[in-house]
Amino acid sequence: MSWVAAVPVVGKIIDKVFPDADQASKAKTALTEMAINGELDELAQQAGVIKAEAQGEGWLQRSWRPLVMLVFTALVVCRWMGWASPDLSEALELKLLGIVQLGIGGYIASRGVEKVVSTIRR
Repeated sequence: MSWVAAVPVVGKIIDKVFPDADQASKAKTALTEMAINGELDELAQQAGVIKAEAQGEGWLQRSWRPLVMLVFTALVVCRWMGWASPDLSEALELKLLGIVQLGIGGYIASRGVEKVVSTIRR
């Protein structure tokens, strides 16, 4: 099943998740645009890679992404608490914060895609 064909099914799920009609409409529009652009297929593939890593045999293979995110988050927190080197530039701090935001957003997106895919398969 193509993602474009699945948009109406997922639209019903969006209606349940977003009680506000305006938010639901915006989410449906974004979903439709992503499906048309093929971005959902790419996200599903990326989620598959992460899932394969998470189910891998080695501890490091399963844990490297969360460890990297924890380190970057700790660096940002240390900077905010004043525990970082004074030579750490604001530009570097903003880059670290951007990486943390991207990582959190990627996690949320991958979990969302995983839930949508499992719902569609049912």
